[in-house]
Amino acid sequence: MVRLNRVQRFEGMAARALLALPHAAVAQLAGEPIERQGRRLDAQVQLLLRLSRLTGKPHSHQLSVARARRLMDVSAAQMVAQRSPLASIEERHIGGCTVRIYRPLAAPQHGPALLYFHGGGYLLGSLDSHDAPCRELAARCPCTVLSVDYRLAPEHPYPAAVDDALMVFRAVVAQAPALGIDARRIAVGGDSAGGNLAAVLSQDTIADTVRPCFQLLIYPAVDMTMSSDSMVTMGAGFYLERDTITWFCDHYLNGADPRQVRASPLFASDMAGLPPALVITAGFDPLRDEGDAYVARLREAGVKVAHHQHPSLFHGFWNTTTVIREAERAFDEAVGVLRSELSS
Repeated sequence: MVRLNRVQRFEGMAARALLALPHAAVAQLAGEPIERQGRRLDAQVQLLLRLSRLTGKPHSHQLSVARARRLMDVSAAQMVAQRSPLASIEERHIGGCTVRIYRPLAAPQHGPALLYFHGGGYLLGSLDSHDAPCRELAARCPCTVLSVDYRLAPEHPYPAAVDDALMVFRAVVAQAPALGIDARRIAVGGDSAGGNLAAVLSQDTIADTVRPCFQLLIYPAVDMTMSSDSMVTMGAGFYLERDTITWFCDHYLNGADPRQVRASPLFASDMAGLPPALVITAGFDPLRDEGDAYVARLREAGVKVAHHQHPSLFHGFWNTTTVIREAERAFDEAVGVLRSELSS
């Protein structure tokens, strides 16, 4: 778990207290409403972004990789208002990676599971940065959640992360009885870069005997060419900067062709037969349009897909679900779909 120093704890407490104020007070503190392309930014999100600017938080690409990793872990910990109780949390070495396993209260033996890949642009993120959403997914679904500590760039550039995702999934399937889960009810999911890994994994296992039963793709990064309109229109001022995405891609791809399917699953020639999916997109997100495009490609291929669009939210809301009310509603809607798919 991330340990916050005194200043970081105070900053987190102050931010959460301000965000918990009545809507009228939040709106006043947030300032003049921000609108883009007919969408209005959520007032709590706008206030959170304003607080980030006032405290001088730099963007990831302005830091060393080590400092950016630490900042992401700290920022995520500061946004946790409460933690749901679970039966257990443990870590195991599975498929060459450390996997943190969250088991809900009264977890059924050989019940469903979600294999989760954290976001962070393939450079950042950790088991700790996404501890809160993984805990909440396990508790609210309920299901066993296995969070994967896959290898990161620049130490391990493409395709290390997607190779890890595939190896861990196959190892979890092989070890399912010992892990107390049902091998045929394993969903895969992740946010941003983690959504990319879940999507690539679903394509990589198309010929496997046991495949993912469902894809939970939260504002997934599926097009490394960075060529969509939203990459320009939402590429500055809303937490995830276009310059940061370029920094991520340069380190991760390390000269590889961005149109390779295992880097950009949007460019797969055939998506027929992929597992059903929920794709979640946010209005103020540079990755919004590529998520929309992925939904269209899945539907064209006859894949069962639900698309939850949240026009007032931003890239990163998945880690604010205990403090941003609209983010919590979006989270609970996603949990409802996941619960339904894993119980069928």
